[in-house]
Amino acid sequence: MTDSTPDMPTPEELFARPFFFCGIGGSGMLPLAQILKGRGCTVEGSDRSFDQGRTPDKFAAMQDQGLVLHPQDGSGIVSKDQILVASAAIEDTVPEVQRARELGCLRLTRAELNSILFNTSGAGLAIAGTSGKSTVTGMLGWILHACGREPTIMNGAVMKNFVSPERPYASAVVGSQSIYVSEVDESDGSIALYRPAVGVLLNVSLDHKSMEELRQLFGDYLERSRIAVINADDPEALALLPRAKEVITFGIEQEKAQIGIVPGSIAEGPVRQAALVVDRHDGSEHALRLALPGRHNLSNALAAIAGAAAAGIRVASAVAALADFQGLARRFDIVGTTVAAITVIDDFGHNPEKCAATLRTLRAHPGRVIAFFQPHGYGPLRQMGHELAETFAHELEPDDRVILCDPVYFGGTVDRSEGSERIVRMVEEAGGRADYIPSRKAVGDRIVSIASPGDRIVVMGARDDTLSDFARDIFQRLS
Repeated sequence: MTDSTPDMPTPEELFARPFFFCGIGGSGMLPLAQILKGRGCTVEGSDRSFDQGRTPDKFAAMQDQGLVLHPQDGSGIVSKDQILVASAAIEDTVPEVQRARELGCLRLTRAELNSILFNTSGAGLAIAGTSGKSTVTGMLGWILHACGREPTIMNGAVMKNFVSPERPYASAVVGSQSIYVSEVDESDGSIALYRPAVGVLLNVSLDHKSMEELRQLFGDYLERSRIAVINADDPEALALLPRAKEVITFGIEQEKAQIGIVPGSIAEGPVRQAALVVDRHDGSEHALRLALPGRHNLSNALAAIAGAAAAGIRVASAVAALADFQGLARRFDIVGTTVAAITVIDDFGHNPEKCAATLRTLRAHPGRVIAFFQPHGYGPLRQMGHELAETFAHELEPDDRVILCDPVYFGGTVDRSEGSERIVRMVEEAGGRADYIPSRKAVGDRIVSIASPGDRIVVMGARDDTLSDFARDIFQRLS
């Protein structure tokens, strides 16, 4: 909370008051709004994208769920009893923030609100790490749901298993208050707010913070967790094991991992895979079928199985449940394949590790890769530009293509002096090939003009729901 906000009420008092979300359509905001609405709270909000007419279907679906939407002009803030939920990055010039300050409303960040829900549940299961959080949250949530545990799930992505005509944007599941499954974020330091019964750590690599800061944040997180679940294949994560109280390890390569893979048992295909999972607590082996490709997703599955084991679910039951896991929207999401065998994929890859995992999955099978990348902001591009350039230069073959457009920008005061053209130069300096095309429409025209039979086209980026529309448009034009 900011210094200017009133004292924090008790959780009972807090959830009796009306909530107003500034940026309610955001990937971290919408699931929280859905959870509060599902628990009987009054929930209203505003969003710049709603005012701009972007993704109208999404906002219509939100209104159908009873979420009341206002223009982002301050008109929705009418009482000091309202709690304003707004990102810490939201400028003080936004009308809702100004109006809330005038009225003396309590202001919470998304992470503060989520941590209150998490810490006041019977048991909070947290998923942390630089990459894979949303997928593992979906997997673990699905395992618990399939095993009758009725979890509440807070995710940053739409979970296909829970999508219905009434809930097309199922990034949250409102279950009981006894189990709360949530990804937790290190990028803003808010991981420090959570006190997990089970704390999963997937990996530790450069993203928004320095490695030294990340080691401190993740180490403290493991220390606060009653049971820690650690990826033994990730050296940085494994190095933090001494900080944990009680540990379950998982890993594909690390033979001492308690939840692992029988060597030589992995069978991989372009869209699915199978392997034998070994529970080294008792030596039992379990046949895993996974409708997701890529070695990183096999590791994600082990993380979810180990997390479920920490919550008292038998490994056999967890493995069986994952056979029905359908994945997440925008996580290697295959839009379609044309009659000319051109496949279009919609993907959330936006940092070096996520992009590398997606590109490696594509490179494991035949066909040229055309990778389009829309950076998710000017600030992140400055922070990780060099590593992104190295990823595109080294993960792709000479015949593959990389195209970057300008970073996503919805307004505000961010420094826009250095953009994607700098990354393209760095890709070429690292020995790769890349093109800078400022406008996304022109990118679409270029991709359609160069696509040939057998190509795989991947649309990558975050913080912009219209990327999915862009991917579908490319597929339709090629069809």
